[in-house]
Formats: sequence, C-alpha cells, structure tokens
Amino acid sequence: MSTDASGDGDRDAADLLPARIDSVRVAGTPDGPVPVVCIAVEEDGAAAGDAREDGTDSAGGPDGELVGEVLPIFIGFEEARSIVRGMEAEPLGRPMTHDLTLDIVEELGGRVDGVVVSRLEEGTFFAELRLNTPREDVTVDARPSDSLALATRTNAPLRVAAAVWDDAAEDADRFAELQDVREVFEGDE
Repeated sequence: MSTDASGDGDRDAADLLPARIDSVRVAGTPDGPVPVVCIAVEEDGAAAGDAREDGTDSAGGPDGELVGEVLPIFIGFEEARSIVRGMEAEPLGRPMTHDLTLDIVEELGGRVDGVVVSRLEEGTFFAELRLNTPREDVTVDARPSDSLALATRTNAPLRVAAAVWDDAAEDADRFAELQDVREVFEGDE
C-alpha cells in the first residue's frame, strides 16, 4: 500500500470523469455467479443517473434502467454486500470491516474525500482512496471494491480515469438483465 501526499496522484482533474454506482448485479461466469458493480459516467460533468425534471436520468433512461455504457467491475460477494449496505445506509449494530475502517479514519480526524478508479492492468482495476487528514491530504492505493464500500458510507465523490473508461466501458445492455445482487442476499437474511 503506497500513499501520495499530494492528494491528486499524477493525474490532471480533467482526465477524471464524474461517476456513480448504477447498480450491483450478479453475472454468470464459467466459475459460477460473480457480483459486478456497474459504474456509469457522463462526460459533460454530470454523473450518469442524476435525476432530471422529466423523470429521466442524465444518461437518458428512466430511473433504475441501465442505458448507454457502464464500467463493469467484478468483485466478491462480501464486498458487494458491503457496497449495497452502504448505498442503503443499512445499520447493522456491530460494525463490519468497512464500517470499522471508516470509524478508524474518522476517529483519527480524517475523512474520505473521494475515490478514483485509476487504472486497469491485465484485467485488474485499481483505485485511489483519497483521504483528508489533519496533517495532509493523502491518496492510498486500494481495491475498487473496498474504496466503493467506503465511498457509499460517506457520499464521497466517485471518479473514473478517462483512459480506464475508454479501455473498459461496455454496453449497458449486456448487464441490464442480470439479477440485482440484493435479490440474492434476500435469501441469506
């Protein structure tokens, strides 16, 4: 795990696209079912999915409907559960790992300032967790799944490096019919 005290990595802010988690779904793979986080962006500066007065989102479709392109990031079931719990602000009583991590950051006077899906190497996504601490702003290399789980708990902004989007965005239709991961978890609880 490395840190960068500059807080902006080596990337120009113009190379970062505002984004949001559109959905967390379950894809069938040769190895069995795997959760996939579908991230949506819009290059004009609005995060895809932002509601408009006409009932459509900024990507052009009705709320909750995948349209255009998404960045699919395949993750584990526990990370998917944590992301969904953060999105729904679901209280658990005892803190889980991401809740504990956030509690530690906040108890030490820090806060999560944002998440950047920063690069893609050999099919693996990497992220930067941007923290504001009492001493300085810090960027920590982190898995996208962990970073997204923390961002959902704090409403921290999510951004995607334009080069990552250009390389890995896929047609949202490929994921539109996949089962919502929450439906899978309903049987567990």
